[in-house]
Amino acid sequence: MSTSQGPKWAIVTGAGSGMGRAFAEKFLAKGWGVLAMDLSGEGLGRLHEAYAGREASLIAATLDVTDRAAIADAIDRSGIGGQLSAAVTAAGIFPPTNLLTFTVDHFDRIMGVNVLGTLNVAAEAIRHMRAAGTRGAIVTISSADAFTASTQQLIYSASKAAVVSLTRVLAATVAGDDIIVNGIAPGWVNTPGNAATGRMVGAEKHIPLGRVAQPEEIAEWVWALANREGVSFVTGETIKVTGGELMS
Repeated sequence: MSTSQGPKWAIVTGAGSGMGRAFAEKFLAKGWGVLAMDLSGEGLGRLHEAYAGREASLIAATLDVTDRAAIADAIDRSGIGGQLSAAVTAAGIFPPTNLLTFTVDHFDRIMGVNVLGTLNVAAEAIRHMRAAGTRGAIVTISSADAFTASTQQLIYSASKAAVVSLTRVLAATVAGDDIIVNGIAPGWVNTPGNAATGRMVGAEKHIPLGRVAQPEEIAEWVWALANREGVSFVTGETIKVTGGELMS
């Protein structure tokens, strides 16, 4: 598929559901094309069906973000490399683990998806942006758990703290290419995945604004960092979007 005369494009991982889908829909609403990546072909199918027949440029790629070669192939097949202006690394997993329950498999999979997956997508996006001389943006998705001590999210918290550090290092690496790299650390967000854990019950009692966020609210922050129309002089930062729960 050739997109040489088309719109700007963004990669969004984890686009089949939850926040990732909200991010993809935000870009589409703004007239961008989206290369939507997710491990769930079913989730991507639902997203694609929602935009069938509309004037929106959406390409779906079912893949595992721990597989860099698959990411590179998806970008090459899409033909969007020269127009790739942003990448959002929303794919993530958060199975509960603690000191008594964690396993090597837990560690490898959580760190693989959340950290290596973030790096794989960012690296491939940066490769294309550098080749095209694009004034681009990478937006990583961390978590409030990166900044707190949740005893039931032992490995997940560590993985998201690693994403914060990775964001800084990537930002320093590509600043000379006029590519900015920033992160969002959401607090409680009303997604099916969060609801399924049961941990969100009563969460609003600990949030100064008295409620959890909606995915579309996090998408506004992603869009602001990704499109660079109003936010250009910030890089290497991870913005906490927690309703005041992590005031500093």
